[in-house]
Amino acid sequence: MRCPFCGNIDTQVKDSRPAEDHVAIRRRRFCPACGGRFTTYERVQLRDLVVIKSNGRREDFDRTKLERSIRIALQKRPVEPERVDQMISGIVRRLESMGETDISSKAIGEIVMESLARIDTVAYVRFASVYKNFQEADDFDRFVSELRPEVAPGDE
Repeated sequence: MRCPFCGNIDTQVKDSRPAEDHVAIRRRRFCPACGGRFTTYERVQLRDLVVIKSNGRREDFDRTKLERSIRIALQKRPVEPERVDQMISGIVRRLESMGETDISSKAIGEIVMESLARIDTVAYVRFASVYKNFQEADDFDRFVSELRPEVAPGDE
């Protein structure tokens, strides 16, 4: 593994342990050339996924991009980092097990929203505001009102 600090290709693994609920291996590495320490993760990849964007453009699936958007939605929310990692791994496994290599960005967005709705409703609304391209406060209002249960007259 190439050292991210000096570029040396001869680095050493100092520690390996399971991560993300045993779906990844976390490795602590050391570079003897510069003394740098860094962490890498190893995951199983069942197939190479291609995302079909709404404009028809195709791009390779990027787990990091998915993770970044989810972490932005969950920023400053009381959700354990391990739970977030498990959710992201679950989403990726679900995408890989769909049997298709080409997956629409719409399908990915729906799966992410479904997962966020189970974990944190604020993060769900944050993600939805970008995914559904909210333009004004009324868009938020309509979306949030769909989340609230109907109140029968006289129950207020």
